[in-house]
Amino acid sequence: MKNALRSCLRDWPEEFILLGFADRPWLELSLFIILLVTYPTAVIGNIAIILVSTIDPSLHSPMYFFLTNLSFLDICYTTSIVPQMLTNLRSSTKTISYMRCAVQLYFYHTMGITECVLLALMSFDRYVAICKPLHYTLIMKQRNCFLLVSIVWLTGISYSLTEATMTLQLPLCGHNKMDHLVCEIPVLIKIACGEKETNELALSVVCIFLLAVPLCLILASYASIGHAVFKIKSSEGRKKAFGTCSSHLIVVLLFYGPAISMYLQPPSSITKDQPKFMALLYGVVTPTLNPFIYTLRNKDVKGALGNLFRNIFMSK
Repeated sequence: MKNALRSCLRDWPEEFILLGFADRPWLELSLFIILLVTYPTAVIGNIAIILVSTIDPSLHSPMYFFLTNLSFLDICYTTSIVPQMLTNLRSSTKTISYMRCAVQLYFYHTMGITECVLLALMSFDRYVAICKPLHYTLIMKQRNCFLLVSIVWLTGISYSLTEATMTLQLPLCGHNKMDHLVCEIPVLIKIACGEKETNELALSVVCIFLLAVPLCLILASYASIGHAVFKIKSSEGRKKAFGTCSSHLIVVLLFYGPAISMYLQPPSSITKDQPKFMALLYGVVTPTLNPFIYTLRNKDVKGALGNLFRNIFMSK
């Protein structure tokens, strides 16, 4: 990765200008205030999920192990872009150095693809728990869970190293202005010059595999889950199953919707403000809402959070 970055430094500018919403100062101020509130909320909320899932013995199960990984991902995801957004929103220069842009590119896309595959893994966990309950402990034993999560992380890292490096090797011909809030692969491809059809094709093929395929697996899992849930005679059992699965399904829709609309089309056809709003949706809004979605619709997590806060106040 370092060699690739060094080879590109000769042709790439020392810094980029992230235009963002520079033509709409009122929107920049509003967005700055929103991010100033949502970013700490996202970090604190996801840290709370990690703490209760780790400390409370009743939450030591595969589902909460995957949820802990999702919360850690969301913290890294927002942290890779929001501090730079806040800096640029209140600055007149709105610049980011080449090296910072490259680092952001790698981290941002690693977390994004890892989350795509992790959400598919979480749906598989719910499928096994509801449709194959007698085999659940055997299939989702601790060693298998660690192995599956390792594969998920390696998938995200491999994608980022490959796709981001290919993008960083494109010539820019002096272009250093990006009409965006962050350094993102489709936008960098769009401002590049020369032959970039290979990059566009590679991005489309990889994203079909890493976005569309996991989404199809998620939908197939929930189709099977829905069929199994309707067979449950107990209304309480059906309610609990739907409550557990609906939280995850909401998160899937919030994340996959914007990601698919951004990445499953040629970068040349992306409209002016689409990348900015899509990045805010799947990079800021979804990580902020995830802790609330999982806690408000899950009695176990709410109970564990209540116990944690009671213990903190009682110790004081």
